[in-house]
Amino acid sequence: MTLAFVAIVCGLALLVWSADRFVEGAATTARHFGMPPLLIGMVIVGFGTSAPEMVVSALAASQGKPGIALGNAYGSNITNIALILGVTALISPIAVHSQVLRKELPLLTLVTALAAWQLWDGQITRLDAVVLLAVFGGLVGWTLWQGLQKNGDALGSEMAQELDVRVMPVRRAVFWLVAGLLLLILSSRILVWGAVEIAQGFGVSDLIIGLTIVAVGTSLPELAASVIAARKGEHDIALGNILGSNLFNTLAVVGIAGAIHPLAVGPEVFNRDMLVMAAVTVSLFVFGYGFRGPGRINRIEGTVLLAVYLAYVTYLIGTVFGGQT
Repeated sequence: MTLAFVAIVCGLALLVWSADRFVEGAATTARHFGMPPLLIGMVIVGFGTSAPEMVVSALAASQGKPGIALGNAYGSNITNIALILGVTALISPIAVHSQVLRKELPLLTLVTALAAWQLWDGQITRLDAVVLLAVFGGLVGWTLWQGLQKNGDALGSEMAQELDVRVMPVRRAVFWLVAGLLLLILSSRILVWGAVEIAQGFGVSDLIIGLTIVAVGTSLPELAASVIAARKGEHDIALGNILGSNLFNTLAVVGIAGAIHPLAVGPEVFNRDMLVMAAVTVSLFVFGYGFRGPGRINRIEGTVLLAVYLAYVTYLIGTVFGGQT
């Protein structure tokens, strides 16, 4: 059991470090090859920070652990909005200037509704997975089009400033791109093994482990990126990081995991976890869209999101001691 705890701590530490190297290497490589800053912000940073969730859920699905696979994806979405954006807004209220992000807010809400509809029967079939991946393909196409069109968007301006600070030779960028990805896979295998061992040793369901330890661990890259961006006043990067990550988690992470192995879970995933995920997603849309002007997530709204997260995790811990799933 001690080895399992060590595996989780070391796996998480290596996961966070390798994810940062992977995203930085990918962003710098893309810049060297002339990709527009807005596109780098939307695709590389927004989707790239979810690489840990993708690898962890894919490995869990291949090992027949649907609780970890789905718990990691949905738990990360809840963590991203309620914990990370809550903490970020407390540090610095998030002003939404980017028109691209204002379009992604209702899009994330619609994607969440699709995920809820698919999970209504308690499973993600391979057909469901294909639908999710097809929608993700369409989203990538739309993202590429937006990134090539919106040259004056606020997110692109913030990303260009950030890339000007992080300069490295192309060979080093490609090295970290490849090495970061390989280390992501290795650290994910260590993390999943440790999580499964602890779940079996303490009689805790894979789902609870996925929703808590694994979800928070794989969301640490988003936490670091958003907090650092907020402290620099790069609010659109902070929010864009979360929106891109949640879109990727809901569509690509669950889609890939479901394509590898159909995911069947208990009714509590829909009745508890999906409802919480939907609630915080809708709250983010209401807070951040800005129906009468630029959107803004202030400290009061950040406190509300953080309180929701703490209440949710407290309830999950209570179900463990209460003998529930």
